[in-house]
Amino acid sequence: MKLIIQIPCFNEAEALPVTLKDLPRSVPGFDCVEWLIVNDGSSDDTAEVAVRNGVDHVVSFTKNQGLARAFLAGLDSCVKLGADVIVNTDADNQYMAQDIPALLAPILAGKADVVVGARPINEIESFSPVKKFLQGIGSLAVRFVSRTGIPDAPSGFRAMTREAAMRFNVFNNYTYTLETIIQAGQKNIAITSVPIRVNGALRPSRLVRSNSSYIGKSLITIVRIFVVYKAFRFFMTVGLTALLLGLLGGGRYLYYYATGDGSGHVQSLILSSILLGVGFQTMLTAFLADLLAVNRRLMEDVQYRVKKLEFAAGADPRSRLPQDDTR
Repeated sequence: MKLIIQIPCFNEAEALPVTLKDLPRSVPGFDCVEWLIVNDGSSDDTAEVAVRNGVDHVVSFTKNQGLARAFLAGLDSCVKLGADVIVNTDADNQYMAQDIPALLAPILAGKADVVVGARPINEIESFSPVKKFLQGIGSLAVRFVSRTGIPDAPSGFRAMTREAAMRFNVFNNYTYTLETIIQAGQKNIAITSVPIRVNGALRPSRLVRSNSSYIGKSLITIVRIFVVYKAFRFFMTVGLTALLLGLLGGGRYLYYYATGDGSGHVQSLILSSILLGVGFQTMLTAFLADLLAVNRRLMEDVQYRVKKLEFAAGADPRSRLPQDDTR
């Protein structure tokens, strides 16, 4: 059993040695533990620092691609390198590396394919009350959309099997955390969480520039994923709402028309006609979106099968890493 611990990095030359110092080289249940970083177009010497501190594999982007793409590139490379299980952590040493065995326990026990570390949000001193509240609201929304019980959705400290890693597709460039949990719920991937501890902050968060920005981007991410994975329900709900409002407006006009006062409420008739048209068109869109969703699921299944063939046991994984500065 091989475990690879991956770390997406962007200009982390100062923080990376602190993080790597605590990473384990042996974990119960695994014969081999390797480290991999994704150098996401860093302008400092992140890659060189990683190699000097014992990192086994460095995947480098020439230009910054964003956290989500770096995360996916790491998963892809870990699977190519033959990882049976992948642990993802942050370069700023936010998560305690000593909790990696606890994170892996549900996978080794065969109870989960994805495990998310749940931070003690209310106890983290570096989080403001507003940020703690937003974290709670965001996690609640993700639990509702994904139908999972993950209490800390934005946590980047997570473990997953190679099978789960090959099933994830992240469409959002902002972050992978919310989308992968929602995908796990929609794709019936066994997912759970375990409590973890955190270290003191080495630097301010680069993902959360401001509360308003975080709220806006998180809401857009949740809505987009809901549209992608629940397209029929989303568009049908919008269509039926517009249709109902149109019927109510039309009923209102008919009432006044029957009482002899219809000429003064022509605006209601026009608005009702518009709403009825919008509702009908949106309901048609729901059926078209459902057909597209079926096609997407078929393509994702094909993609998964292609990955299984590409990453089949016995193939030389290192020969397919054109961006991997493997030591």
